[in-house]
Amino acid sequence: MTFLKKAASVAAVAALAASTAMTASAETTKLRIQTHYAPETVSGQLAGQYMQDIMDMSNGEIEVEMFYSSSVVKSVETFDAAATGILDCDMTGGGYQTGKNSAFQFVGDIMGGYDTPYQQLSWLYFGGGKEAAAPLYNKYGMELIGWWVYGQESFASSKPIKSVADFKDWKFRSPPGMQTKIFESLGASPIVMDFTEIFTALETGIIDGADASGLANNVGLGLYDIVGHANFPGFHSMPSDHLACNKAVFDAMPAHHQKIMKVAMEALALRTALTFEKKNAEAAAQLREQGIELHQWTREDLQEFRNAAQAAWGDFADTPEAEALVASHLNYLGQLGLVSK
Repeated sequence: MTFLKKAASVAAVAALAASTAMTASAETTKLRIQTHYAPETVSGQLAGQYMQDIMDMSNGEIEVEMFYSSSVVKSVETFDAAATGILDCDMTGGGYQTGKNSAFQFVGDIMGGYDTPYQQLSWLYFGGGKEAAAPLYNKYGMELIGWWVYGQESFASSKPIKSVADFKDWKFRSPPGMQTKIFESLGASPIVMDFTEIFTALETGIIDGADASGLANNVGLGLYDIVGHANFPGFHSMPSDHLACNKAVFDAMPAHHQKIMKVAMEALALRTALTFEKKNAEAAAQLREQGIELHQWTREDLQEFRNAAQAAWGDFADTPEAEALVASHLNYLGQLGLVSK
């Protein structure tokens, strides 16, 4: 064999070996993820974009089977379903787990704390939030991947909710946790029910109103096809939707897959906040044209609600994890000038 032929043969073998090595090094992560959002809502569409992002950025190495509208288990059961292996990841929110540990209130819906999603996200990523939250999630076999925060929520109601006085005897759907205590103290009658039951409960008159989501999501759910009142801008609730995965599953993923999922969550967080700035404004204009009344609260009524909310924080800080999270929030809120140090 001539030198040139030998060289060509060696090069071919080397190329084949390199190709084989590349194929062997490719690892696949398969994830089953559930969200409570319907695919046609703004948040449902954003969740779908996140899934497409992580699949594209991993060159198909991450595969996702996505379940919308809590189609596998109820919204409140998603976290445990992921922790026990029925699912792999939970894309609902920590607020559904307050019955497990009150600390989840302070990663789920802080209430009466931050004014904007940007402030709330800055606590998580730059104010010590992820470090404070990690032990809570790890305690239950889960890993917090990140947050996506759409901003302040708006009520859907069959009667005007113009001020604190209008809460008296108002029956409304509430998520579990601290919110029920706050609104009871203000005269309302909160009824805890699953996110997927809101439309029917409003339609049948079981409730007078609902704390469901942001204005644009409420439109997507069809709530204002049933009731004629909303408050906008919202003020009472700014939930942190999370992506949390089974810790054993996440720890077993290749490092670059973990990185893709976490960085993509930061992109989703910014995309969500920016999207809802626009979508909520468009929804407000659409609703006004349809004759839906939008009520904006006075500064005095907003402060009355804020005071009631912050008074409830101490009652819910009844576990070491909750105490640590409240201390972290108060420290950061003080830095932002939102509470007095």
